[in-house]
Amino acid sequence: MSEQHVVVVGHGMAAVRLVETLVAGGWVERGNTLTVLGDETGPAYNRILLSAVLEGVHDERAITLRDEDWYAAAGVTLRTGARVAEIDREAREVVLVDRSRVAYDRLVLATGSIPTLPPVRGLVRPDGSLHPTVHAFRSAGDLRGLLTALDDPSRPVRRAVVVGGGLLGLQVARALGARAGRRAVVTEVVEGADHVLSRQLDRAGASILARDLARLGTTVYTGARATRLVPSPMPEHAVGVRLDNGHVLATDLVVLTAGGRPATALARGAGLEVRRGIVVDDHLTTTDPSVHAIGDCAQHAGRVSGFVGPAWDQAVCLAGHLLDETGAWPGAAPYPGIREVARLRATGLDVAVLGDPEAAAAAGGEVVAVTNPVTRSHRKLVVRDGRIVAAALVGDLARVGLLTQYVERGTVLGPHEPGDLLLPERRTSASGPADLPDTAEVCACAGVSAGALRACRSLDEARETTRATTGCGGCSDAVRALLATRTPALTGGTP
Repeated sequence: MSEQHVVVVGHGMAAVRLVETLVAGGWVERGNTLTVLGDETGPAYNRILLSAVLEGVHDERAITLRDEDWYAAAGVTLRTGARVAEIDREAREVVLVDRSRVAYDRLVLATGSIPTLPPVRGLVRPDGSLHPTVHAFRSAGDLRGLLTALDDPSRPVRRAVVVGGGLLGLQVARALGARAGRRAVVTEVVEGADHVLSRQLDRAGASILARDLARLGTTVYTGARATRLVPSPMPEHAVGVRLDNGHVLATDLVVLTAGGRPATALARGAGLEVRRGIVVDDHLTTTDPSVHAIGDCAQHAGRVSGFVGPAWDQAVCLAGHLLDETGAWPGAAPYPGIREVARLRATGLDVAVLGDPEAAAAAGGEVVAVTNPVTRSHRKLVVRDGRIVAAALVGDLARVGLLTQYVERGTVLGPHEPGDLLLPERRTSASGPADLPDTAEVCACAGVSAGALRACRSLDEARETTRATTGCGGCSDAVRALLATRTPALTGGTP
């Protein structure tokens, strides 16, 4: 096969995973070339951990995925601040906004998603800019703008309103309310649905989560929509947010986390099939055999994910198919479909959702659930034909690894096993991550087992070879505990 040039449009978590896998598989060593075109300037970073930087538990450098030196050493051409304007499929070239062109043999669209502004009057000024108190929260640039506003002594921020009660909204709300080493911000969340995390949880699970939020000082207004920015009813605050029930929230800061959609403009303009996302087959190939799509922008089997785990799975799968064509990775398997594991990464809040429990229940699945307001926990399994097809856990995530295995392997349970799995885990004083069997999954984002982690000599090696801890970060404590059984003095910093 002749030398192939792969061009990747996008420089997010899916794109980096694809490049890492191609490099590790010998793509460049076999004489092929690889170019990455990133819209943003600066290195690629972990978007999931932006809220951790906002909270102060990480600095921005700690969430960098790969820097320019790594690309150079790997023989990969990286161009940041390079926005693609269109795809010329006939010439097999991408056209940048400066009208320069980059030729490709294979093109990978990893363009992610773009935020959508909620219909709130006054958010956007006549010149097209956001109102000075309003900040989106999707990128590192958004994060820096928000940190600058929070640290501006001339305009103290004492109160904030977060628009959106989804995963990102609750992470931002908790980050603002628990900022390490700085004065916390009194935060209120506005959510149009009748409960928070309406895409992931039922009302029982959401009620437990809402109680935790209230306990931690965050007020949530559900079944309410922000409609307009108005003068603040309290002169000590900068602006007011009017809700559709007429109530006005006084605030100094408005953070937008509600809404996002797959970035499909390039694909649509090139005549590729686009529905909600860019339609791909089991090889992550679009309606043009030389163009592929992965990550948040891709739609496979009618579904768009939006989570890092499926994006990484797609990246590895596509890399396998590209390498298979060169003979470096024979027998690459087709993409099996989206595996959703949603984790809420927020101080004091523990939520994990496997699959889509509400849809699975509506489709005829049997629901087994236990809610305990005293212990602030909620556990729900959806079972079909003796197999767990979805699950939701709030407050106690001790069994999330085991449940993930059961879901992915299609394990047939005994008649009493679903109920037993919902009971509090019996622990001895010595039990913990170190006692997990090698087959137990520890990192749901990257699908890493306890055995794979025990084979690593350090935290840095675990991150480098397995990508554990580099997704949502929820597995960090378990990974460190596993490594500590092998290496009493860990090296490589903290996740």
